[in-house]
Amino acid sequence: MANRLAQESSPYLRQHAENPVDWLPWGEEALLRARQLDRPIFLSIGYAACHWCHVMAHESFEDGETAALLNREFVPVKVDREERPDIDTIYMDAVVAMTGQGGWPLSIFLTPDGHPFFGGTYFPPVARYRLPSFREVLQSIATAWRSDRPRVLAAGRSLMDVLIAAPPAATSERPLDPALVPAALETLLRAYDWDYGGWGGAPKFPQTPVLLLLLDRHRRAGDRMALDMARHALSAMAAGGIADQLGGGFHRYSVDARWTVPHFEKMLYDNALLARAYLRAWRATREPRFRDVAEATLGFLYRDLRDPRGPYYSSLDADSQGGEGVFYTWTPAEIADALRDPAQARLARRGFGVTQQGNLEGRTVLRLPAPGAQAGTPSPEVSPVEPAVLEDLRRRLFEARGHRPRPALDDKIVAAWNGLALIAFAEAAQTWGRAEDLAAAQRLGAFLLNELSPSGALLRSERAGQPGPRAFLEDHAAVGLGLLTLYQTDFDERWFVGAVAQAEAVLTRFVDSTGTFFDTPSDHEELLTRPRSVQDSPTPSGGAMAVELLLTLNAFTGEDRYSLAALAALSAIQETAAAHPTAFASWLNDLQAALSSMRQLALIGDPAAGDFQSLLQALRLEDPAGLVIAAAREGQASTIPLLADRHALQGRATAYLCEHFTCRLPVTTPEDLQSQLRQAASPVPAP
Repeated sequence: MANRLAQESSPYLRQHAENPVDWLPWGEEALLRARQLDRPIFLSIGYAACHWCHVMAHESFEDGETAALLNREFVPVKVDREERPDIDTIYMDAVVAMTGQGGWPLSIFLTPDGHPFFGGTYFPPVARYRLPSFREVLQSIATAWRSDRPRVLAAGRSLMDVLIAAPPAATSERPLDPALVPAALETLLRAYDWDYGGWGGAPKFPQTPVLLLLLDRHRRAGDRMALDMARHALSAMAAGGIADQLGGGFHRYSVDARWTVPHFEKMLYDNALLARAYLRAWRATREPRFRDVAEATLGFLYRDLRDPRGPYYSSLDADSQGGEGVFYTWTPAEIADALRDPAQARLARRGFGVTQQGNLEGRTVLRLPAPGAQAGTPSPEVSPVEPAVLEDLRRRLFEARGHRPRPALDDKIVAAWNGLALIAFAEAAQTWGRAEDLAAAQRLGAFLLNELSPSGALLRSERAGQPGPRAFLEDHAAVGLGLLTLYQTDFDERWFVGAVAQAEAVLTRFVDSTGTFFDTPSDHEELLTRPRSVQDSPTPSGGAMAVELLLTLNAFTGEDRYSLAALAALSAIQETAAAHPTAFASWLNDLQAALSSMRQLALIGDPAAGDFQSLLQALRLEDPAGLVIAAAREGQASTIPLLADRHALQGRATAYLCEHFTCRLPVTTPEDLQSQLRQAASPVPAP
C-alpha cells in the first residue's frame, strides 16, 4: 500500500511511495505528528539520481523489520534536496558539525520541534565500513529518547547553539583588493594535478566554476598559465570515463584521480556548466576538440533531458537494470556482438580501451587516449584510432546501447539549473550561430518567464504542470543571468525586463542588513535558521550569481543601487574567497569583473539587415571580456538606459562603444568597430 509520498510531485519522493516505511513529506503535518506522538523525527534527505540513496532504500527502507522499527519509534520524513535546498543546507550543516563530513543520503534525527541531535549519511543494514548497522542506530536512538531524554535534548541544544551562533558573513568597508585574484590563482596553480588534470585526489570533481574563472582570467588579462590549466583539465576530462564517450555529456564525478571510473548519474547543472566551459575553451584556442565536446554535451541535453515544452529535466540516474553504470559500460563480447565485424571490434576495443578484465567489476568504462604528455600516463590498452573511423564506431555502439534498459529520468524542472542551461544555449547561439541553439534558448526563456512564473513570481521547481516551492536566491540569480545572456543574443527586450524582475526580487527579498545574501526570501517559512550558502558547490554560489547579475545590470543601466549591493557582498567575502579558491571561484570571477572597466556597446539598426549582422559578427569574433551589448532599431522605444539618445548614422547600422557610459565616436564599419574593441580591451599583463 502506498504511503503519503505517492501524492508528491518530486520523482525522488515518489520513488519511496511503495516503501513499507510510513513516510511523510516535510511540513507542519509531520512536525505536529511528532509532537502529538512524542517521538523523534527521522529525516532522510536525498535526490533521485543518488546511487547510495538507492542502496540505502533497497537495504533498509524496503525491509519490513526496519520499516516496522522506524514506524513504531519515529516519525519518518523524506525530503528531496533538489526541491528543498534550504532544508538540506540547514541539516547538512548540522551533520557536518557533528561528524566533520556530509553527503547523501543524509540521515538525521530531530526532536519534535525540528532540532537535530544525531546524524550521519549512509548506514548499512549490518555493521561494516566502521559504521553501525542502521537498525542498531535506530534502536539506540529510540532507547535514548525513552530513557535518557535529558541527555538527548542537551545534545540538541548544544548543536543548535553551534548552528545559531555561527556568525554571518562579516561585513567590510574595505575596498576591493586587486591583489587577491592573482594570489588565488597562485594557490590554484600550486594545487593543480599536472599528471591527471584538476584539483584534489579521489573522488575528483570537475570544479567547473574554477575552470570558468581561469578561462575568464585569460580573456581579461592574457594569463597564459590560467589557460594552460583550464585546457589541460578539460582535455583530461574529455578523454576520461567521466565523459560519456558515445552519447555526449558528463557524469557527476570520478571515483579515482584519473577521471576513469565515474559515478554515473548525469546532472543538468554539470552539463550546462561544462558545455559552457568547453565552448569558452574553443573561443580561446579554436581547438576543434573543444567544440566537439561542447556540441556533444549540448546534444545530450537536447536529446535526453529536454521537455517538449522547452525546459530541461534534472538528471539521469546512476543506476539502471543490472546495477550502477551497466547502461554505459562494455565487455569485449558486447563490442563484438554490436559491431559484428572482428576487425571493427578490435579497433573499438583499442580506441576505447575495452579489455577482458575491465576497469569496473569486469566491465569497461569507455575512454580515449589521454591527450598530450601532461594528461596522465598513457595506457597501453588505449591507443588512437583515425577520427573518421572512431566516429563511425561511436555511432554504431551508441545505436546498440540504445536497446539497453535506460537509467531512470528525474523529470523535475529546477529553475536555477535551467537558468544555467539558458546561459549555455545562448552563448552557443552567439558563438556558432546555429539555429537550433537559438531556438532552444528562446523556448526555454519563454518557459521560465511564463509557465515557471505562473503568477508573476518565479518557482523553484515544477513537474508535469504541478508547481513546487517558490524560488530561492540561486533560482532568481541564475534565471536572471540566463535571460540577460539571451537578450544579448537576439535583443528581444522582454528577456531584459524579465532579468530586471529577478534582480528586484533579489534586492527586496534576499539581502541581509549586513549586505550579504540569504538563500531564502524574507517571507519564507520559518526554519531553525535562515541559511546563507556562500561556497560554490557543483553550481556557482547563489550569492556569487546574484553579484554577477547586479553588476551586469549596473553596466546596462548605470543604476548605483545594483553596484552598491553587489560591492557590499563582494567586499565581505573577497578575502575568504582568495584563501579558498576552489570553493569560491565564482566570487573571484565577480571580483575580477568588478575590478575591471565597465564597458558597453549600443547597436542601432535592423537586426535582420546585413550591415547590423556585420557589426555583430565583428563583435563576436573579438570576444571581448566584460562587455554588455544592447541593441534596438532606429526610433524604437526602449527601457534600457544604454540605448537612450542613440541613432543610426546616415541610415546605416551604427555601434557606440562606451566605458562607464562615456562613448567613443560612433562607427558603422566592422573594421572600425574591431579597431575600437582592440584598443579598449588590450589585456593587462598578468602579475
